[in-house]
Amino acid sequence: MPRKNTKRTGEFSEAAFLLKATSLGFRVAKPWGDSERYDFILACPAQDVPDFFWRVQIKCTEIVRARGYEVRAAYSLGKGRATYTPGDIDFLIAHIVPRDIWYVVPVEACMPSPMLRFYPDGARRARFEQYREAWHLLHMRPHPPGQTKGPPQRRPHMQAGG
Repeated sequence: MPRKNTKRTGEFSEAAFLLKATSLGFRVAKPWGDSERYDFILACPAQDVPDFFWRVQIKCTEIVRARGYEVRAAYSLGKGRATYTPGDIDFLIAHIVPRDIWYVVPVEACMPSPMLRFYPDGARRARFEQYREAWHLLHMRPHPPGQTKGPPQRRPHMQAGG
């Protein structure tokens, strides 16, 4: 059996994210090219009149390892890898492809681990279950500088009108 094309699986998940996010009323933009560390820019539904945007990175997985689905919370940097930080993205959204389950994870919750494991069927150490289908986090306003709980602080250049 030929190996799955992971690039195509990622493209499928990006298309599925567009459908999911827009069906929930979010406004979605895709940066030109693939030079940014985020895949999409997301804004709250139009009736919420947002004054901020979220930088969202989509990761997907189809493989079960140690009873959980694993995604890499890192990107290529030269010949190595680096983990995402609040300077790179605001949310990592993991798509469990075979189950069509989404985890909306603030980047701070991912740090400093380069690998995240999701247990949609339950496990003793289901660290990320609170983020399963947590689309409501994308409706919250960022916390003021210096406050570390909840969604990350917006970056000044990402403000509307600026």
